[in-house]
Amino acid sequence: MITAEQLKDVTERTQALQRYLNIDAKKIEFEEEQLRTQAPDFWDDPKRAEAQMKKVKGIEKWLKGYHACQQLADELQLAFDFYKDDMVTEEEVDALYAKTLAAIEALELKNMLRQEEDSMDAVLKINSGAGGTESQDWAQMLMRMYQRWAEAHGYSVKITDIQEGDEAGIKSVTMTIEGGDYAYGYLKCENGVHRLVRVSPYNAQGKRMTSFASVFVTPLVDDTIEVYVDPAKVSWDTFRSSGAGGQNVNKVESGVRLRYQYEDPDTGEHEEILIENTETRDQPKNRAKAMLLLKSQLYDRALKKKQAEQAKIEAGKKKIEWGSQIRSYVFDDRRVKDHRTNYQTSDVDAVMDGKLDDFIKAYLMEFAAADSAAKEA
Repeated sequence: MITAEQLKDVTERTQALQRYLNIDAKKIEFEEEQLRTQAPDFWDDPKRAEAQMKKVKGIEKWLKGYHACQQLADELQLAFDFYKDDMVTEEEVDALYAKTLAAIEALELKNMLRQEEDSMDAVLKINSGAGGTESQDWAQMLMRMYQRWAEAHGYSVKITDIQEGDEAGIKSVTMTIEGGDYAYGYLKCENGVHRLVRVSPYNAQGKRMTSFASVFVTPLVDDTIEVYVDPAKVSWDTFRSSGAGGQNVNKVESGVRLRYQYEDPDTGEHEEILIENTETRDQPKNRAKAMLLLKSQLYDRALKKKQAEQAKIEAGKKKIEWGSQIRSYVFDDRRVKDHRTNYQTSDVDAVMDGKLDDFIKAYLMEFAAADSAAKEA
């Protein structure tokens, strides 16, 4: 049975959320922004209208999230009082407390995601490190881990490109995580090198092996975000897709390869950005998706420059080897540890099944909170 102190904590945290989220101001803002959607010429500019509707829905989600917490906190207070009169059971009060606490913590965590890009969908790419089959198998395990996490949170996962390993696993995969709130905001903490230590099933001597794979996460832009692509710097190739998809996939050149000659606006350095997409058998659709992925990369590069002092996702410049890992997964010792926050767990199987929320929360509470404090200073 919960204590009076636990009930008080819930009440105080709910009241704090009202202040942090500035709910009273958000109510006024919601009404004002909603009025704009009722203008007679609102849909004359569909792109601007879509952006406005997205803004309205964004504010509404914050209000609904807070009101849900407030309602649960009020119900918990009533249940606590009713328990004294034997009108509810101890188990019912405790279950309601757990539900209320989960809702409050989820909104507190979401409050850490204040950057414009945090609310976007995400592009997640995994590359296997040096080490052949062992590292390629590890890359595939990570792919499954993120798929399970995304599915558990109601996101849809689409594989836009995958390079199979020589014997097992994958060399690389690019996935989009779409259809939910704050995919990039939550997954941005996964940028970096992930280190696996285990007795390898691919080693005849049963030796302990160390493998590495890198994870890159970028925001997935949509049509409401303007990103300039110089058409003179774009070139296309087509190729026959391989892998799953039936015989037709191998007969039609549906796979597309986009090359973009990128020039850094500050340093003048040149770099070729290469994007391959084999998501569908429809070449025009694959071209459109490849262009969207290019825009996402260009947006991400501009974002890193704009927020250089906060750049926590520079792992892409590091080698996939010792010293650059953000997290270690030690199977024999039953331990997964994040080296940035020092958060760790012994439930390795749960982590590999996509239970990443505690790692994400630890990262956001430490780094997002620090970023907010720095801005307010």
